[in-house]
Amino acid sequence: MSRPLALLVLATGALMTILDGSIVTVAMPAIQRDLHFSPAGLSWVVNAYLIAFGSLLLLAGRLGDLLGRRTLFLAGTGLFTAASVLAGVAGSPAVLIAARFLQGVGSAAATAVSLGILVTLFPETAERARAIAVFSFTGAAGAAIGQVAGGLLTDALGWHWIFLINLPIGLATLVLAVRALPADRGLGLSGGADVAGALLVTAGLVAGSYAVVTIERYGATSAHTLGLGALAVALLAGFVVRQATARRPLMPLRILRSRGVAVANLVQVLTVAATFAFQVLVTLYLQQVLGYDATHTGLALLPAAVTIGAVSLGMSARLNARFGERAVLLAGLAMLVALFALLVRVPADGDYVTDVLPVMLLAAGFGLVLPALTTLGMSAARAEDAGLASGLFNTTQQLGMALGVAVLSTLAAARTADRTALGDDRATALTSGFHLAFAVGAGLVAVAAVLAYAMLRPRPTAGAAPSAEAAPVSRGRVPQ
Repeated sequence: MSRPLALLVLATGALMTILDGSIVTVAMPAIQRDLHFSPAGLSWVVNAYLIAFGSLLLLAGRLGDLLGRRTLFLAGTGLFTAASVLAGVAGSPAVLIAARFLQGVGSAAATAVSLGILVTLFPETAERARAIAVFSFTGAAGAAIGQVAGGLLTDALGWHWIFLINLPIGLATLVLAVRALPADRGLGLSGGADVAGALLVTAGLVAGSYAVVTIERYGATSAHTLGLGALAVALLAGFVVRQATARRPLMPLRILRSRGVAVANLVQVLTVAATFAFQVLVTLYLQQVLGYDATHTGLALLPAAVTIGAVSLGMSARLNARFGERAVLLAGLAMLVALFALLVRVPADGDYVTDVLPVMLLAAGFGLVLPALTTLGMSAARAEDAGLASGLFNTTQQLGMALGVAVLSTLAAARTADRTALGDDRATALTSGFHLAFAVGAGLVAVAAVLAYAMLRPRPTAGAAPSAEAAPVSRGRVPQ
């Protein structure tokens, strides 16, 4: 078994699913025109994927531990690839939405276990740091690359090819995965087949995901949103109680006892909420205010992907080894706060070189943040819980993405409507709305930085052993 080849398989699988989450955004106008989507129906091209993906990550991660992580990765990648073909040949809105839902299911299964496979493949600290840097690049830069690829494919070949391109990539990933990924038998369903817990957490995440992705339509304070939100909280609270009392819990709560794991997942929700919304809102700014087409929008975002890749692949592992994940995380968060501070000042008649390009370069901060967060988020994973830890980390990432886009987009739209009512022209009103959203994004990242600084600070005790987060890693197990 070749570990570099296995890493390539995991990174390619992750890149394929991450690209799919962003590549579709620039093709939405073409999809609406060709399939005659209503404005409300068009949002479900994205929402169907997000609900399935976000709701099933935690369950899929645990199923990987029970049934075998390799098995679940292969099944998820196969389903995602088949659903991509269905989406590519869809001739009606119903077929496309169904295909997108199936893509989300397959993506959840493959993504949820990827980090679990990675940490068992690379048990030593230095090699794991390098592997996580490569894997994190696919998450940090994949969304920006998706914007470029989406624009080029849509303009050159048509929107169908943003889905059909997954067929050769998916087939190649499956062939290499059979050869490269280690076979694992899993614990068996008897090791954690908590059916009640599975139903509670899946129903809770479905309700929560649906509430979040429909905020823009119904409003954050509507009975629809508040009612579904309350239902989601009640179901997830019931899940936690169940896990504390079940003989064989789906999610052993010991995984949350690590301060590094708990804080990393919380910081991730805040940071990803801001940065994913940044990607969406900057795209809208470029297209709706500056008048860029799909291809030029993708190319405008390319420097962000390049800088994120250069930092995450070329620097993050060495910096984490030398200064520690906490210091690198804080440096990356500081860069992201600066990024949003610049965005708050972009004008309605902005120039790309002076107003937008510096923002794209500061996006390199995410190339520092994500590898550090990933290391911390997986730091308490036992060999038998690696899939669960991976599913939990991906779930909080997805939660942040959905919350960020829903809340910040709603705030931007509300401010735009207010400014339009006061007589501002369209470009000025839109820019004012984006300014508000970017200011909130800066606040979210600043709160994340404060949490990381305060709660990840080493507790100095005379003669104390090294902290859990800094402890050396033994083979087959990550520090707790």
